[in-house]
Amino acid sequence: MKQLILVFFVALLITNCATTSKNNASTIQLNEAKVVDPSKYASTITQEELKEMLYKYASDEFEGRETGEKGQKLAVEYLKTQYQSLEIPTPLGDDNYFQKVPLEKQSVSEAKISVNGKDFKSFEDHIVLRASGNTEITTEDIVYVGYGIHAENYSDYKEIDVKNKIVLAKAGEPKDADGNYITTGSAEDTKWTNGRQSLSSKRDAATEHGAKGLILLDSYMFTRYAPYYQRQAESGTSGRLSLKSNESEMMMLMINENLAKALHPSILEDEKPKNLKTNLSLAIENKSEEITSENVVAYIKGSTKPEEILVISAHLDHEGIKNGEVYNGADDDGSGTIAILEIAEAFKIAEKSGHGPKRSILFLHVTGEEKGLLGSRHYTDNNPIFPLENTVANLNIDMIGRTDPKRKEGNRNYVYLIGSDKLSTDLHNISEEVNKKYCNIELDYTFNDDNDPNRFYYRSDHYNFAKNNIPVIFYFNGTHDDYHQPSDTPDKIEYDLLENRARLVFHTAWEIANRESKPIVDKATE
Repeated sequence: MKQLILVFFVALLITNCATTSKNNASTIQLNEAKVVDPSKYASTITQEELKEMLYKYASDEFEGRETGEKGQKLAVEYLKTQYQSLEIPTPLGDDNYFQKVPLEKQSVSEAKISVNGKDFKSFEDHIVLRASGNTEITTEDIVYVGYGIHAENYSDYKEIDVKNKIVLAKAGEPKDADGNYITTGSAEDTKWTNGRQSLSSKRDAATEHGAKGLILLDSYMFTRYAPYYQRQAESGTSGRLSLKSNESEMMMLMINENLAKALHPSILEDEKPKNLKTNLSLAIENKSEEITSENVVAYIKGSTKPEEILVISAHLDHEGIKNGEVYNGADDDGSGTIAILEIAEAFKIAEKSGHGPKRSILFLHVTGEEKGLLGSRHYTDNNPIFPLENTVANLNIDMIGRTDPKRKEGNRNYVYLIGSDKLSTDLHNISEEVNKKYCNIELDYTFNDDNDPNRFYYRSDHYNFAKNNIPVIFYFNGTHDDYHQPSDTPDKIEYDLLENRARLVFHTAWEIANRESKPIVDKATE
């Protein structure tokens, strides 16, 4: 990375992302930009430096950066060294750039289950999706909650108490007379019907209402999951990573139709929640290994509004080594990680020139995204370094170095934006106007559709901020044939596009950090 003194030699560069006439009308508050043109700082973000760093960060040396493993430890040390060389401090003090993220690696758990004296078999009738420690339960008090949905316009929990009880639910979602799902009024799959998202949505609904366990009938998913879980159990392969919590994790089982009918004979036809009088005996042996991973955090303190925080995030991890092949993750998400380093440098150059941001900026590199958004969830749910109520926005970068081969219309100088208008019309307008003034990148909102079957809005780290009503923008180039493959290597990155997109994020961050008012949240969710 270059020395900061070079700013004086690059300030006059003419770039793709800063050539639009300064006379263009703008409806946003470009307060600081009236005095200081941020283009000269944006121009310090160059494809040459991005390329140099990404070839290092996505090299075989870093072993695919799997969470908790050697390669991930090398990655966080690399990021720390970069911030130290830039003289960008850590908000944690004492030269500590690492926010510890406590994790558990769980082996596949097996359960012994009997219903009314009849035994049911692991992997054949049931699998354990979640468990905390060893569990033994004998009860006749099970609550059937229909589809297990809790939404604004429909709830299976509305008139029944499930606190500290085991709940039984089934897959799917009811439809209206026109064949549309009740929660959305659309025939498109929702978060209550769509694969893994439905599992987490129904789990969260049960947790929110105080249940101590969820038993879910999902015949389709069971046929996919059970053989995989059985192979892992037989081979001794460790299971999923999860955040370690001082609180007991709600138990969750997935079952087949055979066991479901033993618990509630009319479950397939019945949608009405009710208390069941069924004798259930359940014992789970759960083994886990404690692992520590790290988020990397660096910080530029705001000059006049230091208590207000803008978070710029990307995930630092990837898939590791599989079958002897390194999954380098150059695009996913080496591109976002390195982009943040360049953006941070640009802000530091501005600060050293006497034009530091009015609001504070947290550069947040999160771990465990590939394992379930774990690092960002630890930050938002367990240990936010700065109060979430003081966080004005999150700009999240996850894959911005390639192009989507399925995108047949539009030019190559594009980026997908997701979430910009979900919570704040103001943030969306800022993003649009900044792009028009400085960058002229084609902003593509294809995956911003609420009915997007890919559900990308829920699949990267911005979501943990959005669920807390913090306005977000997710910058994304789309998937490609090398996504989650060992072939996602630095030589396939289109560095001119990476440069342009990183500059767009910088300009957007500059405006948010320096305008008089923070983005207004006018679409807050419950």
